Amino acid sequence: MLRGAAARRLFATHATIAEKDCASITPPYPVLLQKLEHARNALKRPLTLAEKILYSHLSNPQNAFQNGLTRGETYLQLNPQRVAMQDASAQMALLQFMSAGLSRTAVPTSIHCDHLIQASQGAKFDLERSVESNKEVFDFLESAAHKYGIEFWKPGSGIIHQIVLENYAAPGMLMLGTDSHTPNAGGLGLLAIGVGGADAVDAMTGTPWELKAPQIVGVHLTGKLNGWTTPKDLILHIAGKLSVRGGTGRILEYFGPGVFSQSCTGLATIANMGAEVGATTSTFPYTPNMRAYLNATGRSPVAKAADEVATQYLCADEGAEYDEVISVNLSDLEPTINGPFTPDLATPISKFGAFVKEQGWKDELSAGLIGSCTNSSYEDMTSVADLARQAKKAGLTTKVPFLCTPGSEQIRATIERDEVTSTLQDVGAVVLANACGPCIGQWARDDKKDEENAILTSFNRNFKSRNDGNRLTMNFLASPTIVTAMAFSGKLSFNPLTDSLPLPSGESFKFEPPIGQDLPANGFTPGDLSFYPSPIPEPRPETQVVISKDSQRLELLEPFTSYFPEETSNPRDLELPPLKILMRVRGKCTTDHISAAGPWLKYKGHLTNISENLLITAVNDEGGDVNVAFDHDHAPTEPPTDTIPGVAKRLKARDQPWALVVDDNYGEGSAREHAALQPRFYGCAMIIARSFARIHETNLKKQGVLPLWFADKADYTRIGSGDIVETAGLSDLLQGGTRNTIEIKVTPRNGEPFTVLTRHTMSVDQLKWLRAGSALNHIRSVTV
Repeated sequence: MLRGAAARRLFATHATIAEKDCASITPPYPVLLQKLEHARNALKRPLTLAEKILYSHLSNPQNAFQNGLTRGETYLQLNPQRVAMQDASAQMALLQFMSAGLSRTAVPTSIHCDHLIQASQGAKFDLERSVESNKEVFDFLESAAHKYGIEFWKPGSGIIHQIVLENYAAPGMLMLGTDSHTPNAGGLGLLAIGVGGADAVDAMTGTPWELKAPQIVGVHLTGKLNGWTTPKDLILHIAGKLSVRGGTGRILEYFGPGVFSQSCTGLATIANMGAEVGATTSTFPYTPNMRAYLNATGRSPVAKAADEVATQYLCADEGAEYDEVISVNLSDLEPTINGPFTPDLATPISKFGAFVKEQGWKDELSAGLIGSCTNSSYEDMTSVADLARQAKKAGLTTKVPFLCTPGSEQIRATIERDEVTSTLQDVGAVVLANACGPCIGQWARDDKKDEENAILTSFNRNFKSRNDGNRLTMNFLASPTIVTAMAFSGKLSFNPLTDSLPLPSGESFKFEPPIGQDLPANGFTPGDLSFYPSPIPEPRPETQVVISKDSQRLELLEPFTSYFPEETSNPRDLELPPLKILMRVRGKCTTDHISAAGPWLKYKGHLTNISENLLITAVNDEGGDVNVAFDHDHAPTEPPTDTIPGVAKRLKARDQPWALVVDDNYGEGSAREHAALQPRFYGCAMIIARSFARIHETNLKKQGVLPLWFADKADYTRIGSGDIVETAGLSDLLQGGTRNTIEIKVTPRNGEPFTVLTRHTMSVDQLKWLRAGSALNHIRSVTV
């Protein structure tokens, strides 16, 4: 019997599916190669793969290198080829796009309904209930899609990243997605970058999209994964090495012989979780397994075109230099478990039991969850089904609730046909809808409320309160096979590589290493075709996109007001007005903390309503309380403290603009632009951080909020709530200056004024957004 990689290769040769219309999918390789020549002639050095893709998508390749190019410093103006949006973020993106006054999108664009479906009892019930409860939003998204020629994937069609990988991704492409895990598509050798909705609107309106040229980290892979070790374990290991900040402003580019032994979907898993180290994106050279996946998913013309440019375009040049190189021997890896509460706390499974004991946690697992965009491929599902068959044969069922989320309708239909689904259900699994579900907090969990407990998931993120709203739930991230095996034990200390399970007969049972199949022997089956949109739909301008003025789910956007006059001769007019510090935020503050998901997702299209959750799980460094802010100017009838959004609303009512002081890697996590829109809506004009996460910093700039970095991180503790801060030097920048520092004059509530030095990362164009009040205001001003 063939096992492991040999078996996977055998199955991979037979997969097939009906061909797609690939005209809008295949990158224009001849045009891209022509653009790339400008970079080669200017730089006169070998290029990395990531550089090739970036420079071939420059909007101005003839002029881009006139002043030189430095990775990590130079801003690039780029033309992405495609945009994908999930339903939660698409609402705000479309509201912004609609205000631009265009009749269609400038690039192929798709909407994917995956975030608003709540997991509860199972696929059929959950989908029907969620479609009914979110009808207003889904109708809005579908009508806007029809009006502007956007492909609309209905609720139940699958998770955005799996659908993009199956249908739209192509080697060497540059695409944007309004979700931080958009880099998942990098498993097909492209650059797929997560952005906020305002960035997506750039591409949708044909405006060049700006990105600071990332540094390139080379990840050299040797050896082969073996036994229980999976691609998920590689990226969990790398997260442990790099930390949640280690990839900020960088692209992870994998190379070496170890890349070629991975399946395409395995590479996608690795690329997906590059987001957890803050990487701009991740990519890989074109491989035979990518070709096989393209052929198996109906994109043979794309594969053929990629084959023709593989050596010129779809790999790094020999001698290409990286800013840093990390080497990993895959043969040395073992399964890894990361968490709790942060995706970079990595523990090899051989040490995990001892780790649990050292921490004093109960040796109990309360639930196991597999699937999500990170691990719901055919290979993942057939691997866990192999374990389920072994357990079923031994008479075992799972000891804890075991939930499975297929990544797409194609995956659901194929694993159902191939009896993977029934095998999992036979041992206790509940199969959920093809959607994000518990991974993003859409889980109507009815046990363990406000109780410390541990879940094991094959998801990508594990922040406090993220999955079930319970701050005490510890989510440990692992491969789907480790999650499945441990669900049969019910104990955190169980190591399926070495431990056995007791049987009712008194005998013991030990799992064999699981076997998965890269691609189905009988090809993929598309499933319910009603979920699939018409490719490249034509706009229907007569379509009415209606938003009720009484809606609690959708709200038309009002332009933000600029803090600066259109014309002035007084430099002081080009400084921000005096700002009051709302609070000093302590420690990790992700976009989940700034704008919570879960039950708040229903308000993603209504800025007024969703702003009620601003920073409600953030910790105030002055006292250590969660969701408490001080109002030092409160009226006699008002209490001196309130919730954070409560005090923000008070300041807005007084026409008092304000600022935040925040810690390291502020805005880590998802791409949700609401984390920038909400503070701006309440009057935030500036945020001073020890450091920012890339996507969130850009989102703040897009909405007219000035992000500044402390030159000396120790100054973080010197500024507190109620202090007044004023900029000195911003006016010079807004008038064309090139300084990279801005002084902040601080007038404390108690004490003498002092000055702190900050750094900024604003480009010339981004300063125009700031002066206009937002990027969208600026776009309107130059297109009217």
